[in-house]
Amino acid sequence: MDKFSFLGSIHSGMIEKMYDRYLHDPNSLEEEWVRFFQGFDFAKEVYSEEDIPQIFQKEFKVINLIDAYRKSGHLFTKTNPVRERRQYSPTLDIQNFGLEESDMEVEFQAGEQVGIGPSKLSDIIAHLEKVYCQSIGVEYMYIRDPKEIDWIKNRLHKNANTPNFDTQQKKHILHKLNQAVAFENFLHKKFVGQKRFSLEGAESLIPALDALVEHSSDLGVEEFVMGMAHRGRLNVLANIFNKTYKEIFSEFEGILYEDDFISGDVKYHLGFTSVQKCNNGNDVKLSLSPNPSHLEAVDPVVEGITRAKLDSQYNGDSKKILPILLHGDAAL
Repeated sequence: MDKFSFLGSIHSGMIEKMYDRYLHDPNSLEEEWVRFFQGFDFAKEVYSEEDIPQIFQKEFKVINLIDAYRKSGHLFTKTNPVRERRQYSPTLDIQNFGLEESDMEVEFQAGEQVGIGPSKLSDIIAHLEKVYCQSIGVEYMYIRDPKEIDWIKNRLHKNANTPNFDTQQKKHILHKLNQAVAFENFLHKKFVGQKRFSLEGAESLIPALDALVEHSSDLGVEEFVMGMAHRGRLNVLANIFNKTYKEIFSEFEGILYEDDFISGDVKYHLGFTSVQKCNNGNDVKLSLSPNPSHLEAVDPVVEGITRAKLDSQYNGDSKKILPILLHGDAAL
């Protein structure tokens, strides 16, 4: 119970009379009331009445600024190596939130909201820029579950959204990137002029998927059902599903399919299933669902497949199977 809950049942006039007694003779009151009114006087002395509204207003304005970064920061990230991002409105300029340049050196308690404690506005903004507006965009405030939002928020602010890889992890990431680049370069030279819907420019998808599978396996996931459009699909098949180069190149040359109706983009439509051994020694099943060239038409199908497997094979244990939906970058 709140130790001050008893105040709710006391008439305000009675408290005023006791406060008058405290001002004239503190010894006439019990010790608990003396301490209460001492705290009351201390709070009055911190700020003058005319200062209190402005101080609180500024704090709320900083909180609104923080909330705007969480909702819209992904629109101002540095994720396009080709050109500057187009300007979105409203921007995250402090003037749009009723703040001024003179506030930049003022310390605000709102810094607690981003895990850095009471801080100058300039430091709060620098932290928000690092978390939300660099090379990794994050959009999560649409989520309805407050616990999920808090989990993501805490993870982001804990390391300022900056991965900290050790040397071995960096070497593994480089290895997967090299696989992705070498695959695309070979297709470009060997099958000149053929449509291949390259992953070039988004090769980081391969180490990202690899990390997702490995980490999920550590958490007990046994099966992955994936749906994706055609861009980067062959690279994913080769370097995540370990589909052999022989099979992939035979599809390019039309060796495996003699029927006339199987032509053109068929190699981007086919599904594939494989079993991979993760670094922890566990086997995981990977399935890429067949998909026509109608981009994300496969997405609801993947959700249905996952739900059916969840009910029929995993007794409703949602931690055993993971659907993954991908859409590669558009052509430049």
